[in-house]
Amino acid sequence: MSLSFKKPKKACEDRNCPFHGTLSLRGRVLDGVVVSAKMDKTVIIERKYLQPSSKFVRYERRHSHIPSHNPPCLDVKEGERVRIAECRPLSKTVSFVVVEKLEEQ
Repeated sequence: MSLSFKKPKKACEDRNCPFHGTLSLRGRVLDGVVVSAKMDKTVIIERKYLQPSSKFVRYERRHSHIPSHNPPCLDVKEGERVRIAECRPLSKTVSFVVVEKLEEQ
């Protein structure tokens, strides 16, 4: 599976950057909103989705928080919509990396 994204204009020397380092991408590509950017080079992405409920024959709203690596060349802030891609595990909880900014809210 070949994943291609726009390369950011800003350069960085992060070895875990998919554009300027050696990190390879594979698997899922997801969209979400940054809800926390307090950690060093890591952000929390919130994904909202609908889960079908067979008992009530309706959908319930749910959300999930996904910790993702934030390369210095993208430098996303809280409230921005971003696209993340799956990569190898970078730490105990981080297995995704931010690959592009979609828009600011």
